[in-house]
Amino acid sequence: MSEARNSRSQRTDTHVPPVAPMRWWGWGRDSEASPLPEAARKLLRERFGLDGSRVDAPVALGDIELPDCRLDERVRNRLADAVGAAHVHSDRIARVSHAAGRSYPDLVRLRAGDLATAPDAVVMPGSAVEVERVLAIARSEGVAVVPFGGGTSVVGGVEPLPGQHAAVVTLDLRRLSGVLAVDPAAHVATVGAGTTGPDLERALRAHGVTLGHFPQSFEFSTVGGWVAARSSGQASSGYGRIDDVLVGTDLVAPAGRLVLPALPATAAGPDLRRLVLGSEGTLGVVTECSLRVRPLPAARHYEAWSLPSFADGCEALRALAQERILPDVARLSDEEETAISLALAGDHPGVALVRRYLRLRGHRQPCLLVTIYEGDGHDVAWRRARCRRVLRGYGGVALGSRPARQWERERFRGPYLRDALLDHGVLVETLETATLWSNLARLYGAVRGALRSALTRVTPDPVVMCHVSHLYETGASLYFTFLAPAEAEERIALWAAAKRAACEAIVANGGTISHHHGVGRDHREWLEPEDSALGLAALRALKRELDPDGIMNPGKLLP
Repeated sequence: MSEARNSRSQRTDTHVPPVAPMRWWGWGRDSEASPLPEAARKLLRERFGLDGSRVDAPVALGDIELPDCRLDERVRNRLADAVGAAHVHSDRIARVSHAAGRSYPDLVRLRAGDLATAPDAVVMPGSAVEVERVLAIARSEGVAVVPFGGGTSVVGGVEPLPGQHAAVVTLDLRRLSGVLAVDPAAHVATVGAGTTGPDLERALRAHGVTLGHFPQSFEFSTVGGWVAARSSGQASSGYGRIDDVLVGTDLVAPAGRLVLPALPATAAGPDLRRLVLGSEGTLGVVTECSLRVRPLPAARHYEAWSLPSFADGCEALRALAQERILPDVARLSDEEETAISLALAGDHPGVALVRRYLRLRGHRQPCLLVTIYEGDGHDVAWRRARCRRVLRGYGGVALGSRPARQWERERFRGPYLRDALLDHGVLVETLETATLWSNLARLYGAVRGALRSALTRVTPDPVVMCHVSHLYETGASLYFTFLAPAEAEERIALWAAAKRAACEAIVANGGTISHHHGVGRDHREWLEPEDSALGLAALRALKRELDPDGIMNPGKLLP
């Protein structure tokens, strides 16, 4: 087994700063942000009557009114003894940058400086032993603990709620980072839970392997967060969800440590790894994960297609999934999302040429399909040839590699665009679900209709667009993005109305309440129809066993 430089016995990462890696009021880094492009401003003018001027901006950090710190100085000193004084922070920027995730209401509150909740301290343990010490102190002192990776939750999953406890601390896990070991014979890597996507892939690349897990939050989210929220990367059709690659994990709970070794398979009772997956920090803290990795692909091929309708495209993807010849990435946009994408491309001559060409081929409302194939050259060529035959059979028109390459270049840029739209007074949010192929069209129509109905009270023509990007033999996901103009005083109420309408449509029409975003605070009300009252009672019993005093991430997951 080859050891990476920052192995268990070699942690020297005391340089990790106390501030979360993203800007405190929005997504990502200032250096990566850009103003709203002219094509988007034009869309806002034509669709919503907005003049394209900036109407909103985040308040200054110094103007935020933080709640008083409730953490007793004696307790703070105990935490400092457990992890080192340099790794316990209660300054303004540390508390603000750990006060929320990145859902629409999170961003609205952050930008307005409305922080009714914020952690009383941010604690940064450097080992599983230090996590055990922190949880023991928190349990004895009646302090709630919120595990925090990249802070990218879009369902309220990291909001520091104290519940019935005297105070709440956020447990920032970034010091628990690095590839600890790689087993080249088994294709298994053991990884610290605080490792971000880019750091993980850089370290794995040195061993000639990849995890292939690329959620949109890839640049900032962490391995532990992926496991806790049951993440699904953009190449899940080829590499699988995090569920499919987790082979072992360590969970530090208030009641003790749950060590689940890496195994290829087991029949030793129910698989406890599945209880850690999706537990969202409510049972304990994921500190280490063993993951199945693959050799770096020798070949990669990009290909975009136009399908004559979303229904035709979904049927084509079903055929690919059930013939087991899927590309590693397969992302089908509906008519609205494709039209918006073309509009945002502006007046480029190539875009106009593509439009004319597709009209000549009968695609008056085209649906864009992006496909990417990875693997050895023979496998890529074989799958590509079979997929092309199927797609042509459903009226597909090949568009070459350029749109697929463009999508890959821009695939992590969406959240930055959301921040820019918020600057201009636009509500923009996403939600996702999944269902069986036989029910996909019904669910799509119901959720799309519910969102449009909820948003038409502020605009006659809201943007509600959707894509399919995670495919299974039995069904697929639906990922919705919706936009509408929103005045400052009604933003949260409008969001809540749209969210509720969509969630009720999902539950009433046979969809899961979350395919990969998780439950957090926002979705817990709709968990019982999917998991049943008895199932939730069993989860509560498990929580009582692992977290007897209920200190772990109060107010999340369980209704």
